Amino acid sequence: MKFDVDYISFFVIQVDGEEGQGKRSKHFQTMDGEAYADSELSGFLDGEFSKTAKRKAERHPKAEQVPTKIGRFLTEPGYDLDSNPNYNLFARLRMAGTLDQFMGHADELVTAYMEASAIRGGAMFVVRAKFNQLFDEPFLFVFKCDFEQKIARITDERSLLDRVEMAINAKNLKSIMYPHMPEPGILENWELKIHQSSHARYFEDFLKYVEYEKSVPELMNEQVLGFVQQYVEQVYEDNTEAKERELEEMELWAHSEKRELQEKWEPAQVIEAASIMVEQKPDLEMKIDLGGMTVRALLADYGDRLHIAKLGDRYVVVMEAEALQFDKGISPIELLLPETLEVLVERMREKVREEGREAALPY
Repeated sequence: MKFDVDYISFFVIQVDGEEGQGKRSKHFQTMDGEAYADSELSGFLDGEFSKTAKRKAERHPKAEQVPTKIGRFLTEPGYDLDSNPNYNLFARLRMAGTLDQFMGHADELVTAYMEASAIRGGAMFVVRAKFNQLFDEPFLFVFKCDFEQKIARITDERSLLDRVEMAINAKNLKSIMYPHMPEPGILENWELKIHQSSHARYFEDFLKYVEYEKSVPELMNEQVLGFVQQYVEQVYEDNTEAKERELEEMELWAHSEKRELQEKWEPAQVIEAASIMVEQKPDLEMKIDLGGMTVRALLADYGDRLHIAKLGDRYVVVMEAEALQFDKGISPIELLLPETLEVLVERMREKVREEGREAALPY
């Protein structure tokens, strides 16, 4: 996937202090494609265009914090793309007719980026490039790499290391690509793709008029809370005080880091709610922590191949499959001749009874 550079502007961002006070940027150079090809930058950046274009991003990621996201320009209903300030800045860079025009618009972009929170010092490249094999219109790339204290200058045998100099490398390069190319030959002019450390929000803070699709966990939370609200409305229809209290408790439960089984709904209700969510997204996953053990399965498996029950005060998870497979180190369990489920349940019951007898004994 070969991209040919039209223009590139190179800036250095310096930040004084841990909290990012004293931010400033300096324009180093703006080059056309010919000058770029003869410069050291070409060896540094050439592979990044293809890597950025090929990097996959999900519209609804499986985790809330992911490094690569698809953003969509925000507009008021009935208005076109040119009503969005972020889009307009990108459009000016893509349409710039001269080196000076491109440099001026690139400086606008970097100045706007400098207002983002908690940015770090480093190098920033604003690039217009073409994928001539498939498109006549250009792409805009924005690359940011942070300074790293990794290069030391050796002086003499007494001091050995004079000082540590600031260095940049492409290892943790952050990037913006516009327009988004979901696959070769297809462009989404309403969308862009960003890549940054999953904990950072530099580009999201900078692109104030871009929205991102919700992650799968966020969508699940919203939908489950919708089911809960319907349930509470029905159960506490004539008791406003109890209804508000229950909704408040369930809100706290939904936003807790670790959540315990609530024991409120019958299995049939759970299966019905889960089936609605699975119909929309069949590959929804769930994870259960069970006394130091972890169970991972699809939400669709609940009520079919995965069951949850109680034996006395203990929880039991029953999973079924046509075959069992093991990997890595061989264990004696692989030689097991399984007992029947009835025998297992009776043995578990006897264990519960024995624990009850021991608990009743005087000390």
